[in-house]
Amino acid sequence: MKRLLSRSFLLRIALLLLLFMNNSQGSPIRVGEYSFSVTTKVDELPIATSPSTQPQPFIPFIAPSPLRPFTNNSVPKLSGCGETLSGLRCGRRVTTNSRRCSLNFSAAQDIMTTTATDCWASFAPYLANVLCCPQFDAMLVTLIGQSSKYSGVLALNTTHASHCLSDVQKVLVSQGANGDLKNICSIHQTNLTEASCPVVFVDEFESIVDTSRLLTACRKIDPVNECCDQVCQNAIHYAARKIALNDLSNSNGNHSLSEPTARINDCKNIVLRWLASKLDSSTANSVFRGLSNCNLNKVCPLTFPNVTSVVKECGNLINNQTACCKAIKSYVSYLQEQSFVTNLQALKCAVSLGKKLQEANVSKNVYNLCHISLKDFSLQESGCLLPSMPSDAVFDGTTGIGFICDLNDNIVAPWPTASYLFPSSCNRSATKLPSLPTATSSQNSKYHSTVLLRTGFSGLFINTLVLPLLFTSILLPRRLL
Repeated sequence: MKRLLSRSFLLRIALLLLLFMNNSQGSPIRVGEYSFSVTTKVDELPIATSPSTQPQPFIPFIAPSPLRPFTNNSVPKLSGCGETLSGLRCGRRVTTNSRRCSLNFSAAQDIMTTTATDCWASFAPYLANVLCCPQFDAMLVTLIGQSSKYSGVLALNTTHASHCLSDVQKVLVSQGANGDLKNICSIHQTNLTEASCPVVFVDEFESIVDTSRLLTACRKIDPVNECCDQVCQNAIHYAARKIALNDLSNSNGNHSLSEPTARINDCKNIVLRWLASKLDSSTANSVFRGLSNCNLNKVCPLTFPNVTSVVKECGNLINNQTACCKAIKSYVSYLQEQSFVTNLQALKCAVSLGKKLQEANVSKNVYNLCHISLKDFSLQESGCLLPSMPSDAVFDGTTGIGFICDLNDNIVAPWPTASYLFPSSCNRSATKLPSLPTATSSQNSKYHSTVLLRTGFSGLFINTLVLPLLFTSILLPRRLL
């Protein structure tokens, strides 16, 4: 009797689970001009990860339907002496009068592959501010720095810069990257030159700057503490200021009172390229990405349209709560089409929008009233917030592109008050979101969620198991051609 009861009980449980999973399917959703298919899977987390290390995205064992190869397998025709990514070190052979690119692509092959993955074709516009463009910038600095080992020059002339930017684009596209990165990331050929910085030769740079101090400060950085202590950043600024003012000293050796800010900023690129020449390409790239993360979370990257529709329903005394919430949710849904954001960026976006609404005479906390959370400010119906220090996307030949999302919990968006301070990744005394996902007090169980995005023609399907979410890995397979 007990055995029969046990089997009956197990059968009931199995049927309930199947019914639950079947009802969890969502309706098709389209983001911009691209469509996706999303599946969420929940598994137990490994032992707690230290915030100082970057966890790897969870890759599911069940692959989506067969896709065409990730890269187009084409061999790009380059302007330099090497016509493939593994070409010769052209810096030794191309003269200054040559109309060819002299960058040593083979010295940075791995980081170029990383850039292509972070800037994958269809999703580059949505990952631009958090992954793609910071990596694209770091790659260009590293390429020029590595090539200076052979050329002795820390910048390209205008002609070479034009050819090199074109060659870099060709190499990245051949590995699956978006073909319009120059516009997406606002990169111009002048970004590869010295611009207004007066120092371009390695020998001259090393005769002016305390290179030992600079290298000690920036050889290896702690991605969390650097944003607060700014040890490397201060060393870079000091070196950039020194070379920027080198030819502006008067006969007494004193510098002019007004510092040329634009020139110092241009010279920072020269300093970074010199650092890249002294570090291996992987280390240099990691340092530059760590430095870029410090600036990443300082501003909200979203564009806020006119709030008239929200003010109409939510301004002054709210007569119809349903209409007000419909208006604010409709407004936020527009923001969700723009970009992935980090958790700290989402906080800043929420406060910025709140202040904009307050200035337009919306005094009621509509976030709390209408249940607007931080994840509502980021792309995707599943509410993907990246960690404040985003890790690179990872390509898997079977499952596609994966990156980590931070879904600690449904944190209510903060409504700004007179005493509210903007959240900072450097405010050690204040409560802040972690750079990497960690369990909150409301999460006794250790779970993480894997969201699988499959591109196709039928829209975005979300299959979610409603369990505590800790972090999400989104997999973006190549768009069906």
